[in-house]
Amino acid sequence: MIRLSKVSKTYQTDKVETLALKDIDLHVAPSEFVCIMGPSGCGKSTLLNLIGLLDRPGSGAIEVAGAPVASYKDKQVAKLRNLTFGFIFQNFHLINDLRVVDNVELPLLYRNVSAKERQRLARAALEKVGLGARMDHYPNQLSGGQQQRVAIARAIVGQPRVLLADEPTGNLDSKMGLEVMDILLKLNGEGTTIVMVTHNEQEARMAGRIVRVFDGQLVA
Repeated sequence: MIRLSKVSKTYQTDKVETLALKDIDLHVAPSEFVCIMGPSGCGKSTLLNLIGLLDRPGSGAIEVAGAPVASYKDKQVAKLRNLTFGFIFQNFHLINDLRVVDNVELPLLYRNVSAKERQRLARAALEKVGLGARMDHYPNQLSGGQQQRVAIARAIVGQPRVLLADEPTGNLDSKMGLEVMDILLKLNGEGTTIVMVTHNEQEARMAGRIVRVFDGQLVA
């Protein structure tokens, strides 16, 4: 599904050059659940951003579903990203002035989908994460766990093949964190490929495979 070959990434300012990732070789198979672990600042989020085509590598190659993306123009990358990936973040990134259902339909605005169909798909996604009764609420009327469920619904509304989750339980207590993990495990069981960054060993052990990063490199 996703393949990184000898991928490196360097961030450069006027004074400092920082090697974030070096010679990463990683293959994520379809329907796999992979957890990326490592200390703060080791390159985990950079790796996730490269997998999700939010950033380009300095060197090396990335393939998505067998297609090398190095030659893609920005619009092609954006289209592939929108159709292939769903993103879940630690801080939810919901818009407080929009109802929950309107937050969820946002990724569909970049597709040729009618307003009626967007609402239908958004409501179906919310039902899937157990928030059917909260569709017309606003984010600030929900608990942290409920807001993360909204974020998951937004990530899956476009039926992505891959979910990328960056510390999705980091701002939640243990009970709410396990509820979110239960949803991710169910989605994975239905065939969605998941790559998740986490510091939580207990949650990582629920995944099919753990990938550890240290000083920008994969370690056994």
